[in-house]
Amino acid sequence: TQRRIRIMRAIYLSSVAIFSVFGLLSAELILSTPTKAAEVDGPKIKWDVSLWGKKRAFTAGVEELSALVRSKTGGNFNIVLHYGGALSKSRENLDGISIDAFQAAMFCNFYHPKKNPALMSLTMPFLPMSSWENNRKIRDAVYAHPAVKKELAKWNAMTYTSSYLPQYEFLGRGKPPATLSDWKGLTVRAGGGVGRAMKVIGATPTSSTATEVYTGVQQGTMDAASFPFTYSHVAYKIHEVTQWFTSNLSPGTSDCPVVFSINAYKKLPNQYQKLLMDVKEDVIKAQIQAYIDIDKKNLPMLKAKLKEVKFSKDELAKFRAAAGKPVIDKWISENQGKFDARGVINTIFAAVGRKY
Repeated sequence: TQRRIRIMRAIYLSSVAIFSVFGLLSAELILSTPTKAAEVDGPKIKWDVSLWGKKRAFTAGVEELSALVRSKTGGNFNIVLHYGGALSKSRENLDGISIDAFQAAMFCNFYHPKKNPALMSLTMPFLPMSSWENNRKIRDAVYAHPAVKKELAKWNAMTYTSSYLPQYEFLGRGKPPATLSDWKGLTVRAGGGVGRAMKVIGATPTSSTATEVYTGVQQGTMDAASFPFTYSHVAYKIHEVTQWFTSNLSPGTSDCPVVFSINAYKKLPNQYQKLLMDVKEDVIKAQIQAYIDIDKKNLPMLKAKLKEVKFSKDELAKFRAAAGKPVIDKWISENQGKFDARGVINTIFAAVGRKY
């Protein structure tokens, strides 16, 4: 028995020695394996980004930005995304930027028209954004306009990139509108110039935030809701409480840019400032591609579950004539004394080689 114990003990000690050697070798291998070197050297800096809702196509751009910056700095520059209004309510993101409560945010212009009157130009109906290329050219040109830069600077905000929202369409419940006159008396979620356009044809617009719309439609306080088509309707599950959708009304869109705190940006080392600008093209491509990809999934689903409403060419021409240039002209006259409203509109059309 004693001999058996001595043999077992020897085997155990030998095993310990062997595993110890392997452990040391493994540790040496781990320590000697080179980690991926940072492309951009710099100090450890954390930025917080205020967002609302959940991760979705709308947030693809800032998600790409966060991933690229973290990767290229070896984790030293960390842009942290806070969803669900964790840092601020969606209508108060500009306020948060103004006091440096966080370093970056997204916001939508029609959530607070008085805070960004010049940027409201991008909600005007029937702007020439029929392609992704024109969508980008127009928004980028507006961001560069002195009136827009000046009004955002009052909030300590500088635009980084747009979220390049696609054209709006409506999802609704009840009797589908077959003609323009069928909109009369309907309460619709539509902000800014899109809301004004719908008012021209007899609808009553409301500018509820995205997170409020599901309940509004479900409880019947809204008959229809306009959102960037198709990603936003599905992201907020509006298709679950509606029976029909428009597919060619395309009355316009809004603008929800990614902005940085000017103070926070200026405090960054030069190499981090340059990095943010160097990755911008990849951020933009990721944002637009996210909309294209989600449409491939959402559109067949909407067509299978809801009634598709298409308006005739004559009805669309009437809509444009009644609610296009007249609405834009009225907006210009209301704002020309406050800033160069006509200049902003001229910039929009000039960006795609047209005259207003």
